[in-house]
Amino acid sequence: MIIMQALLRYLNRYPAVAVASYIGVVAICVLAIWGALADLHDRYGALAAATDMLDQIEGRKGATGHVALGNAPSGSPFLEGRSVTIAGAALQQRVTGAVTKTGGNVLSTQIDLNSTQAKNGFISLIVSCEVKQPALQQLLYDLEAGMPFLFVDQLEVQAPQATGQEDAIMRVLITVSGQWQGKS
Repeated sequence: MIIMQALLRYLNRYPAVAVASYIGVVAICVLAIWGALADLHDRYGALAAATDMLDQIEGRKGATGHVALGNAPSGSPFLEGRSVTIAGAALQQRVTGAVTKTGGNVLSTQIDLNSTQAKNGFISLIVSCEVKQPALQQLLYDLEAGMPFLFVDQLEVQAPQATGQEDAIMRVLITVSGQWQGKS
């Protein structure tokens, strides 16, 4: 009790010390709260990273996770169109664009609406084209990695007649299919 009275007399005599003590206590409390919130934020980040890794390991999420979403293809995973004909035209446009993007030439296309997969909503496209040998891998990647999801069902490649040429043109017959959801 005597110490408390002496402390109160001292603070009454020097009010600047009282104000400085008050500001110091408030600053210490603010720093403690800030530290606790920063720790909480770090723990939530670690939890999110662990959850993403678990989802990736269990196969619920792709290998890219949430970090590479900026590189993920955008758009619908299904062929879009009001009718199966329009969806087939969209598939044809997508594949033709992929072939020309790699520097190839489309020789012919044929939409196959009577395939065995057509009952499940899949539309198939048979494409005959010419591409250079190094561009074939890029063409296949572009078709299967982009949107809408496309599947290469069949691939036939006729090797060029002259061997040893890096830029030799190959004839490629490829069957690509995509799923149509019906009327959009």
